[in-house]
Amino acid sequence: MTYDVWKIREHFPALDAAHFDGPGGSQVPDVVGAAVAGTLCAAIANRGVVTAAERRASAVVADARQAVADLLAADPAGVVFGRSMTQLTYDFSRTLARTWGPDDEVVVTRLDHDANIRPWVQTGAKVRWADFDPATGELAPIGPLLTERTRLVAVTAASNLLGTRPDIPAIAAEVHAAGALLYVDGVHLTPHASVSVDDLGADFYACSPYKFLGPHLGVLAAAPALLETLHPDKLLPSTDAVPERFELGTLPYELLAGTTAAIDFLADLVPGTGSRRARLLASMAELEKHENALLARLDGGLGSLPGVTRYGAPGRHRTPTVLFSVEGVPSQAVYEHLGAAGVNAPAGSFYAIECSRHLGLGDTGAVRAGIAPYTTEEDVDRLLAGVASLPRA
Repeated sequence: MTYDVWKIREHFPALDAAHFDGPGGSQVPDVVGAAVAGTLCAAIANRGVVTAAERRASAVVADARQAVADLLAADPAGVVFGRSMTQLTYDFSRTLARTWGPDDEVVVTRLDHDANIRPWVQTGAKVRWADFDPATGELAPIGPLLTERTRLVAVTAASNLLGTRPDIPAIAAEVHAAGALLYVDGVHLTPHASVSVDDLGADFYACSPYKFLGPHLGVLAAAPALLETLHPDKLLPSTDAVPERFELGTLPYELLAGTTAAIDFLADLVPGTGSRRARLLASMAELEKHENALLARLDGGLGSLPGVTRYGAPGRHRTPTVLFSVEGVPSQAVYEHLGAAGVNAPAGSFYAIECSRHLGLGDTGAVRAGIAPYTTEEDVDRLLAGVASLPRA
């Protein structure tokens, strides 16, 4: 069955505009809201096995771990939940840094969101920077930066500013040959493509459910055996079991239920049969076709408009994300003009501050348009019409 965007849109009560702001947080389908509300309104307690409320809480957590494991082809025993990807990355950077010496090194990239840069820079380790080509948005080779002192490489699976998708398996092979760990920011890749943590070669893979139609939450997946070697600060009476030792305090059960519902929704974007993982693979493949067709329409349309500059290289393998500016019009003014026309396409650096500066855009950045599962051809045409109607000096 083909991808039916209009049928999918029936589940989104908040599509009051043409939403191109998905890279900053997607809209939520009705089934996710119902799962959150249903969990909040049900009898629930701290996890346990005695009362029905305790058992319900335990089931919500177990279901969410399994759902994330199906989404990422990961081990549910290695799925860690946190308030956000940023919080999880800070937690793991501090824990890992305890095992490093004064001469140890980390590699970070200028392509990344700052959530996968600053936590590693601030560990005090020696930092080596991987640049990218501003003309193409492609990441420079990581290999030449690796030494016998490299302890970890942090890299994005997809740039939230340009959509660039580095070759993570190739990077992983180099990193592991050097005896280092690979921490992958999967926040911007997970909403747009099938993910297998093992196939990528990531030791740690972090993402955010609210970017793939779920609630505000952070997730990290790693091998349980690797997590067993790490010892974060925690409360004395809290369990030392993995993955719970990394989850500080009571988990937000309602958000976990919403995450499970979001993953189930993704699995059924295209109706099918089989396991949830099999349905996810089929649905995400059709989603990619849908989004890539809209990306080509958006790229081509912007490329035909006078005075529009697109950053990165149109046509290259990337997520459906376009960063652009309009000659003579401040990006904030473009953002406001489009917003008045019912098109949500924000302007800024979007926390990818190193990337924005490397592109010569400074801290103010440019306009970003991200295609989402609910985006239509009509939405793309509205954005293009909005840019074409910009008042020029």
